[in-house]
Amino acid sequence: MQTEREAVKTRARRWANALRDISDPLEDLPAVKKAVRGLLEVCKNEENLDDAAAEGAVGVVVPLLKKLNGGDMQAQEQPTTSGVEELERDICFILGLLAIKVEHQSAICEAGALPTLVSMIRRYAARNDVNLSGVPAQTCRRTSDAITNLAHENNSIKNKVRQEGGIPPLVSLLHSVDPKVQRAVAGSLRTLAFKNDENKNIIVDLGSLPLLIQMLRSDDTTIHYEAVGVIGNLVHSSAPIKRRVLEEGALQPVINLLSSSCTDSQREAALLLGQFATAAEGDYKHKIVQRGAVPPLIDMLGNDDNQPQLREMAAFALGRLAQNTDNQAGIVAQGGLSPLLDLLETCQSNLQHNAAFALYGLSDNEDNLLEFVREGAVQRINECELVVQASRDCVNKLMKRLQDKLGLRILGQILYVMQSSQPSGKQRIAIALSQLTTKEQPSGAQLRLMFLEKKGLDILLEMVQDPHQPADMQKQAAKSLYRLAESCGAADRASVDDIAPQDPNLTILGAHMVNNPQTSDVTFVVEGRPFHAHRVQLLNSSEIFKTMFDGHYREKDASTIPIPNIRWEVFEKMMYCCYTGGKVHVPPELAQELLEVSDQYMLESLKHLCEQTITEQLAPDNVSAAFDLAENYNALELSKQCALYCLREHSDVAVLKSGTGTGKVSTAGYSILLQKLAPRLKEAITDAINAKADAMVS
Repeated sequence: MQTEREAVKTRARRWANALRDISDPLEDLPAVKKAVRGLLEVCKNEENLDDAAAEGAVGVVVPLLKKLNGGDMQAQEQPTTSGVEELERDICFILGLLAIKVEHQSAICEAGALPTLVSMIRRYAARNDVNLSGVPAQTCRRTSDAITNLAHENNSIKNKVRQEGGIPPLVSLLHSVDPKVQRAVAGSLRTLAFKNDENKNIIVDLGSLPLLIQMLRSDDTTIHYEAVGVIGNLVHSSAPIKRRVLEEGALQPVINLLSSSCTDSQREAALLLGQFATAAEGDYKHKIVQRGAVPPLIDMLGNDDNQPQLREMAAFALGRLAQNTDNQAGIVAQGGLSPLLDLLETCQSNLQHNAAFALYGLSDNEDNLLEFVREGAVQRINECELVVQASRDCVNKLMKRLQDKLGLRILGQILYVMQSSQPSGKQRIAIALSQLTTKEQPSGAQLRLMFLEKKGLDILLEMVQDPHQPADMQKQAAKSLYRLAESCGAADRASVDDIAPQDPNLTILGAHMVNNPQTSDVTFVVEGRPFHAHRVQLLNSSEIFKTMFDGHYREKDASTIPIPNIRWEVFEKMMYCCYTGGKVHVPPELAQELLEVSDQYMLESLKHLCEQTITEQLAPDNVSAAFDLAENYNALELSKQCALYCLREHSDVAVLKSGTGTGKVSTAGYSILLQKLAPRLKEAITDAINAKADAMVS
């Protein structure tokens, strides 16, 4: 039993063989028509094209078309035999269908079809009949379609059409009142103009622009779609043609197409306006906006009918228009910011990049910064996962530009709005301001104004402590507080030397003298074992030892001093710290005990080493206990690092604090933890901001 494909091949072979067997088509026209119609039915299904070609469709229909016309030059003459023109129509239909596939384009041209097709187009142009209708109109249309499909993305064939003289008759046929003919020849010109400068120049020089611009105003959506496509391909990468198109009055009808019911025309019009906006001469960016392009472009950004290219071209046009300072404020004022942010949050690289470029342009106007901040644009931009590096680079430049715009004038406006807003508005603005801070800017005085005097820090701290805060807002607040801490220096880790600077005149005996009986003048008893020490070293190490040996305590003259409640290895590690000036490794398993003894004996360098070790071991399940430990033993650096860890690792900490085991974030559990940590966090950030501001003044 034959498969479906075998049946298709059989049918194609049957009709192709039937045409081969007819020696004189004009003598047996009904048989020829039947075979051509049969082959056409096979080719109407795109899945059958390869099989039809394999069975010799090209090799039989091209010679047949040439034979019917008696040669390429005679093809310009109207057929005298009844029924020949319908046959030509169906053969051109077959060739147009086969040419859909690139691999068949060359075969059709090599068989000699192109000169005949061009001659047939000249036939209809030579009639000078704008009212072409019936079979002639149908054949003209199918011939144009065949040329269009043959030349599609094939520059060699585009050149051959020009060399055969095919462009002038196509331009002439634009005057046809038959919409299908007009649309078909416009489609041919559109294809021939694409990335072919010689064809472009001929099409323009033949006077096509006035008619194409008239077609833009057609009520027939298919006609103005083709017309705007032709014009778009003509102006692409050609400043002179772009100038001529604008001089001919194309601007307003193209803008009008933004409101067309045809989304394809809208898309092409947006693309064309983006190209007009880059015109080197004339203030077209401003004119396009003045003539009403922005509202429909913004509407197109919000199109959710599965039309990504429509949104992409709207963003492209707005991005070019946003290179004009006056336009920048207008686009934002008319609601362009939010839909551009929506595009940036898609996962489609083209949409993201055009949106990023448009937003970058809008950020150039200082007055727009308030809207970027008030609408939460800064945090949305920071949260986007961008697909390509070019978009990431553009967003980085965008954020840098926003940071640079945060001057005193606009900052005053932002802070006024923050103070007068509802709580949600205050929160968005405080988050945005923190995300605009860097180590370099704004200044310390501006940081103090924003976050201390105008309470931006308090707003953020309240958000992370509020158990009713939405999870996404709590996360943003945590991220913003950490960014602020980094920017003002509160997140910097102090070194041992910063905590306990060494006096170069102090005695440092070195590690080899730890528990060394040589010259030892005091012995500690630890876990029942003697530990030899040297008073001179201990006097230099700690105020506690100094008080012990120089004060009025009994240890002053004792040669043996018992040490209760400290294990041998902990005491030994403490002594190494004293004898080396703090150059000692604190292992994680001893860090907690060493922190306790460092506080007991006021060994600041050892305490800081313990803080470093514990900080490096922080995890969601131990950070709360580590903070309690720090508070118990006055380890302020560790307290701060615990708070910073909870900000930096918000998601992991919040999930753990949910206590449900579901992996879901709990704002309540996280808030309770932050209520405990917040005072230390506020103290650290406040001190750092004040220090930065004071340093600038001094």
